[in-house]
Amino acid sequence: MHGPEYETVEIFGMRIHAVREHEAHALVHGWASAPHDKLRYVVTPNVQHTMVFQENPAFREAYAGASLVIADGWPLVASSRLFGTPLPERVAGSDLLPGLFDAARADQPRTVFLLGAAPGVGEKAAREIHARWPNVRVVGTYSPPLGFERDEAENARILALVAAAQPDILVVGLGAPKQELWTHRFRHEIRAKVALCLGGTIDFMAGATRRAPVWMRKAKLEWVHRALSEPRRLGRRYAEHAVLFPALVARTWLSSRRS
Repeated sequence: MHGPEYETVEIFGMRIHAVREHEAHALVHGWASAPHDKLRYVVTPNVQHTMVFQENPAFREAYAGASLVIADGWPLVASSRLFGTPLPERVAGSDLLPGLFDAARADQPRTVFLLGAAPGVGEKAAREIHARWPNVRVVGTYSPPLGFERDEAENARILALVAAAQPDILVVGLGAPKQELWTHRFRHEIRAKVALCLGGTIDFMAGATRRAPVWMRKAKLEWVHRALSEPRRLGRRYAEHAVLFPALVARTWLSSRRS
């Protein structure tokens, strides 16, 4: 990494950087301000990512190629403390992008491309960003069609759009594991300095999806708000995680006790 090196904590097979939010901001801004030499991408593991990581070799490979891995889930932070290798804090992907925009300066404006979300959502997010952060310029938006990742012509179109815009930051909001797999697959062709794999953050920016109230975030109940807001899409997933993730924690803890 350019800039300071940060230790990593290994948990559930993933190597997560032990950084605080302001340190993550500094790293990303450093990469975004430097001359382009290669794409650096950021992934934000949560419970869903953790479970996919156990089963999907391609997802593990995508994680191995990431320049920054930050814990976007309180259960991961709590588990790291249980195992005696504590992460300093949760760094939510939904907070990472606004924090980066807050730090953008007039003498060094930040350019951004928004890839993902439903048609029209990226454009609405761009308007909201321009109204709130005058030092941030959205230089492109695109909502890929369903199944685009299997369409070589569509992938070439996306890469061409990004190359024409040459943003400092590419926000990839395609959902996991698709966004991580796509970014890793095309890491040598993506003409951006940094790619942030941030799930539903474009929707949050546009106001299409509401984040949990601050008190729920502080109480570590944001997942409850998400499940109630999108029960059809997230209800089954969270129900499965409620069973599978504690079992993974128990197995990992017992294994560490025996070693």
